[in-house]
Amino acid sequence: MKTRAEKDSLGVRQIPDSVYYGIQTDRAVENFPISGLRAHPRFIDAFLYVKRAAALANLKAGELPKPLADALMRACDEILEGALRDQFPVDVFQMGAGTAFNMNVNEVLANRANEILGSAKGSYSPVHPNDHANMGQSTNDVYPTACRIALLFILKEYLHGPLEALEKALFAKAKEFDRILKSARTHLQDAVPIRLGQEFSAYGEAIKKSSAALLEAEKSLYELGIGGSAVGTGLNTAHGYREAVIKELSRLTGLALLPANDMREAMQSQRPLAQVSATLRNLCLEITRIVNDLRLLASGPTTGLAEINLPAMAPGSSIMPGKVNPSILEMMNMSAFHMIGSDTTVALAVQAGQLELNVMMPVMAFNLNFSTMVLGNSIKILCEKCISGITANEERCRYYAETSIGLATALNATLGYAKAAEVTKEALASKKTIIQIIREKKILSEDQIKKGMDPVKMTEPGIPGMGKD
Repeated sequence: MKTRAEKDSLGVRQIPDSVYYGIQTDRAVENFPISGLRAHPRFIDAFLYVKRAAALANLKAGELPKPLADALMRACDEILEGALRDQFPVDVFQMGAGTAFNMNVNEVLANRANEILGSAKGSYSPVHPNDHANMGQSTNDVYPTACRIALLFILKEYLHGPLEALEKALFAKAKEFDRILKSARTHLQDAVPIRLGQEFSAYGEAIKKSSAALLEAEKSLYELGIGGSAVGTGLNTAHGYREAVIKELSRLTGLALLPANDMREAMQSQRPLAQVSATLRNLCLEITRIVNDLRLLASGPTTGLAEINLPAMAPGSSIMPGKVNPSILEMMNMSAFHMIGSDTTVALAVQAGQLELNVMMPVMAFNLNFSTMVLGNSIKILCEKCISGITANEERCRYYAETSIGLATALNATLGYAKAAEVTKEALASKKTIIQIIREKKILSEDQIKKGMDPVKMTEPGIPGMGKD
């Protein structure tokens, strides 16, 4: 294998001449053979947008010669279009702050820029990975900037659409099931009647509010600390550089990005990532609750509640013939649990910042990018392969509603709580319905039963009016 010699502050290494990364990347690959996981493609995109914007800003400031700036920007464009995507081998679990990945990008850009300018890879002349590809920058401001932009990309690409579709699907089922009467349950015990559509409407509302909370949390990601360089003071940045970088980043990404009010705060605190992560966790808590409800409502088909029917997607057992499981819902549970676990990692990483820098950014970026993609893909499948195909077992639902001891609640206004409780106890002991006991004991007339014991009327606000016999 043909190699080239490269030198850094620790010494000289032989680097395969076919690769575009250099000595610091090679050290990182050797030092961190941890997971085999690589940066998310959108994270690579975000990094390249930052590098391209920085090259243009330094060109405008008169600090970066035009031939070098043009070559660096062309290299960025080529990679954004799909070239050299295999040249970023640094593991996501790497040295703190993400220095290894930043230098990986700098080396690839410098080597490709030099190639464009007619120089050999590894010569780092005229374009140097530190002096030119990293001009006016530090890992400490580039990495968190790329983190925020990448997460905005991923949220938009993977999560927003599926969340909107899930909300619409739940509300559509609410409308479809609006007239289906069933028994509500509290403490997993019989309660007053409710309509199946009302349950699904509540699910839709929960997703709607969770989506709104996520959009609100995302606003904090638009504020960037780029231009702060090493510790947020802006050392080694040209006049006007910071403003030019953010303006160009906004143009390149289509995002309305803003400069942080305090660059030190933007470097010390990764609260925006924690805020979005916590909101995603809360979304997953709601999704898990809803999914668990659906699994319970679909339990059976002969020994469970069996109030709804889920689409059959695959045989459910390797030993029990004909068994069909709630497989899509189970998958959704696991994805939600994964996101909740990722949030714990992000929370611990965010609080681990010390003085002028939080060095735990690589694990924040990986967990948020990967888990958000998984969550969005899972919700998409949940909506397409489960929610949209749910049907109701109307007869089963109505049977539970009409035999529930929760019907006795309607007697409170007429008989009082104590007397209604006696009716309930007798119904349970005799295995009869509330209506049967009322008739046998002649507690109410048929007209009163018709007026005050209609389960459908109990699903809306009001006091049952039974009138006088």
